[in-house]
Amino acid sequence: MSTNFFDVIIIGAGPGGIYSAYELKKAAPQLKVAVFEAGRALEERKCPIDGKKIKSCIGCKTCAIMNGFGGAGAFSDGKYNITNNFGGTLHEYIGRDTATELMQYVDKINLKYGGEGTHLYSTANSSIKKLCMQNDLHLLDASVRHLGTDINYVVLDNLYKELCDSVKFFFNSRVEKIAKTENGYEIETANEKYCCKKCIISVGRSGSKWMESVCRDLGLVSRSNRVDIGVRVELPYEVFSHLTEELYESKIVYRTEKFQDKVRTFCMNPHGAVVNENTNGIVTVNGHSYEDPEKHTENTNFALLVSKHFSEPFRDSNGYGESIARLSNMLGGGVMVQRFGDLIRGQRSTQSRINESFVRPTLQATAGDLSLVIPKRILDGIIEMIYALDKIAPGTANDDTLLYGVEVKFYNMEVEIDNNLETALPGLYVIGDCSGVTHSLSHASASGIYAARHIAGKI
Repeated sequence: MSTNFFDVIIIGAGPGGIYSAYELKKAAPQLKVAVFEAGRALEERKCPIDGKKIKSCIGCKTCAIMNGFGGAGAFSDGKYNITNNFGGTLHEYIGRDTATELMQYVDKINLKYGGEGTHLYSTANSSIKKLCMQNDLHLLDASVRHLGTDINYVVLDNLYKELCDSVKFFFNSRVEKIAKTENGYEIETANEKYCCKKCIISVGRSGSKWMESVCRDLGLVSRSNRVDIGVRVELPYEVFSHLTEELYESKIVYRTEKFQDKVRTFCMNPHGAVVNENTNGIVTVNGHSYEDPEKHTENTNFALLVSKHFSEPFRDSNGYGESIARLSNMLGGGVMVQRFGDLIRGQRSTQSRINESFVRPTLQATAGDLSLVIPKRILDGIIEMIYALDKIAPGTANDDTLLYGVEVKFYNMEVEIDNNLETALPGLYVIGDCSGVTHSLSHASASGIYAARHIAGKI
């Protein structure tokens, strides 16, 4: 048998790909499995931004934050939300009970490979839920396992050590094309071609443009999805401490009075840091936090996002988000930051005002005016949400609260798949965030295990 032939090829070493490989080797150890990843191995993933010599994104060919073993979630704060209330629509394909059971199974794996001792938070029976409802805010139910960026790295490193002897990993190996063959699939990298019986695509949100080209080439049906646009808020830890100490992650939704749009909190990082992200050459903003107290900051950060869904004839929701992010990059040379008080008074922030702020920024960003970047309807919704949050967390609407922009969450066009996560082409599976079905670490991981079990059963 050719060394270029595998029973299963997995494209993408993010959570979906990793847990697919893990479950395949557990359920069907006789299978020859390979994983192709455009980025680097975990220990080689290093962002050049050090805050001293290099303070902003320099546009690396492959972003170490977004690509490599562990995917874009490798340097996230490692929050695994065990819920069907948000994080995607996986339950619509495999059932609510199955989705929950798989997320709990992923949690057990994480604990086994280094996450033991981390805290599992829950919103159940929370007094905060009542407080939110009294102020026209809605706290979504979930159990949240917080690993922290540091423990998340340990778990990923241990999973790689578990897999590397039985699974063939190809790093720095971007897949250029996928072709259907008589007996399966052929994938092509810059230097070589490889064949397989079954193929799992799990390229994450950063692979959204590539996934669109695959759908065109293979004739796969997809439909327009959404894009989330907003800002990352940074404020003193104490403002949200009563929420984060009990719940850690607060998924709060608000419907605006002015436009009836929904605004939500996302990715809350107590004692965290704001960071750059490079997606397809566009610099956006995100947040991290660590389990290790020595790495804690004095601030908490979280995103405020507004989802925009588009109908015919417009289909390029990601393109819309990219255009807004590019405008921010053009005006600010990257990420922009503005004090909330300056935004309300209609004046741009200056570096001197940022320096005089009581909130010390954790990311070096360009002081500017977000009203020149973010569409008015979206920005009005974010401002409304900040005032609404101020009722349950007084201090949110302080003048010195920092807003970084823009934060954009790109979603793939939703690929047409069946209840086995298999496309119309037999043996080709699309899982994780690139499917448009999952939007979280826990859902993506669960989808990988589900697809792996189906393949193991068929082969």
